[in-house]
Amino acid sequence: MISALNRLVDLVEEHLTEEYLAGEHLTEELDVDGLARTLGTTEYHLRRMFSSLAGMPLSEYVRRRRMTVAAADLVRGGDDLLRIAVRYGYGSTEAFGRAFRAVHGANPGDVRRDGGPLRTQPQLRFRLTVEGSFPMHTRIVDRPAFRLVGHATRVPLVHRGVNPHIQQHIAALPMEEHVRLKALSDTEPGGLLQVTDDLDPDAAEGTELTYLHGVAVAGDAPTPADLDAIEVPAGRWAVFRTSGPHPETLQNTWAATATDWFPSNPWRLRPGPSIVAILDRADDFSTATCELWLPVEPN
Repeated sequence: MISALNRLVDLVEEHLTEEYLAGEHLTEELDVDGLARTLGTTEYHLRRMFSSLAGMPLSEYVRRRRMTVAAADLVRGGDDLLRIAVRYGYGSTEAFGRAFRAVHGANPGDVRRDGGPLRTQPQLRFRLTVEGSFPMHTRIVDRPAFRLVGHATRVPLVHRGVNPHIQQHIAALPMEEHVRLKALSDTEPGGLLQVTDDLDPDAAEGTELTYLHGVAVAGDAPTPADLDAIEVPAGRWAVFRTSGPHPETLQNTWAATATDWFPSNPWRLRPGPSIVAILDRADDFSTATCELWLPVEPN
């Protein structure tokens, strides 16, 4: 996986100045899927791992790199602003200027005159450091098809701390509804579940996802008409057990799956919902024991 990510970075560099590309959509022109297949993985897994390890989605990295290289052209001089804009895929100096300011916080003309200020994005290089300081309590589970039922809503992605939108969604449900949902649970993962689905592969902070507060039921179980449902096909799951301060321990484990577990194990993410089962918790939810279920397939 580390070599695949570095090859993806090389692919970005190879396409930074192709003038036929549409300025805002370079990552759509990159053949990420073709590269992934060549490297024996999938575009979905490659994008998810890039975002987790780089701390930014691939599209953001591409934008920063293009404007870093464009800034060097500006400072060197020689070409007029329109020629530079076209070189980096923009049809006008206005569009190029907007993209440039979004990265550097300064106008192209000011940078050409003053040599800065610039916020450069170095070329990434991924390396695997094995420390063994974060033990991963994991099991692989092969599950038949099942259904997730409950109350769903669309919320923005929050990487750190409590997601207030999810908190509000859960708090709006009456206590008897939690009891009713829990009684419907009849298969693994058991109990009340926190489900995220329709997550963008780049997993950028603030992008929307579907959150479902509910339970897992057998695939042939009837679903009450007033509940939302997510059909989950048969497949394998990596199940990570966590225990400690909540949600910090859970979020740290989620991050460690990308930095430690996936690079060291012959599995990759496949599309599907991510599920958190709360096994035990303090009354104030300050600590909890959880299971994080991630859909996987052999690498």
